[in-house]
Amino acid sequence: MKLTALTLVLTALVSGSASAQMTINGAGATFPYPIYSKWFDEYAKVDSSVRFNYQSIGSGGGQKQIIAQTVDFGASDGPMTDENLKSAPGKLLHIPTVAGAVVMTYNLPGNPAVKLDGETIAGIYLGTIKKWNDAKIAALNSGVSLPDQEIVVVHRSDGSGTTFIFTDYLSKVSADWKSKVGTNTSVNWPTGLGGKGNEGVSGQVKQTPGAIGYVELIYAKQNKMPVAEVKNSDGVFVGPTVESVTAAMATAQIPDDFRFSITNPAGKDSYPIAGATWLLVYEQQNDAAKGAKLVEFLKWSMAKGEEMAKQLDYAPLPQELRERVLKRINEIKF
Repeated sequence: MKLTALTLVLTALVSGSASAQMTINGAGATFPYPIYSKWFDEYAKVDSSVRFNYQSIGSGGGQKQIIAQTVDFGASDGPMTDENLKSAPGKLLHIPTVAGAVVMTYNLPGNPAVKLDGETIAGIYLGTIKKWNDAKIAALNSGVSLPDQEIVVVHRSDGSGTTFIFTDYLSKVSADWKSKVGTNTSVNWPTGLGGKGNEGVSGQVKQTPGAIGYVELIYAKQNKMPVAEVKNSDGVFVGPTVESVTAAMATAQIPDDFRFSITNPAGKDSYPIAGATWLLVYEQQNDAAKGAKLVEFLKWSMAKGEEMAKQLDYAPLPQELRERVLKRINEIKF
């Protein structure tokens, strides 16, 4: 009888503790989902009173939900436009977290090492380069046996910051792309199949012979898929690594609002299709308790979370930028 009573008391205590746990909801980019999942799991060990519920729905969805205030924070790999910021009911802050590489991954017999440049990638996605043994691809890949095979183009079907980074790059290296398609989280694709999220694109490429797609580096690595070296603005073919993304970020001129691009940067060591990712947070928090916990987490992410970035092939923010971001986090009111 005593044991039963003790069990009931312990159960009540556990239930009370669980019910007191606060949930902070977020939604948005799939690009940083692996690192954010790691952060949320690790932070639960630091503060068990709060749980983060993050829905990886794409940057477009993250921007819409934070504007609608249906989540406590949004996430995006493309900075919000002035127009979108004006439509928000309060001042939204861009909090950069990490940077990463958007890679060209493909499915070819034997998956040989492939090199590509901006004009060729643009031609493939414009639908003007249709076969893997096209003269323009062959010229970049001397000695590589390229098949006489149709290229199956795969792109995102949802509003996506990965798409923003990719199309931002193409708009810088191809006048045709800039005039016909442009830069955005969603564009009118001239050709190809759509996949939802980085997960959907990598899945489509992996199961489709002759396919090519763009995904964040870790999605290619986790699926053991090949990635192309891409010619940078200095004329050097560079592979996507933490070091080459860090080199790209080192060139960035970062304004006070933290909205910046690092695609097609200068520097022989820079990977050209790289981008930062942001958390979107209201400067004035409506819920004081949640706001306080969110600020605590953001400070932890700058101090401890950044140290985990390289484990998952993301580039941490430079120390100087982290200090600037911490000052911005301290401006959040609750």
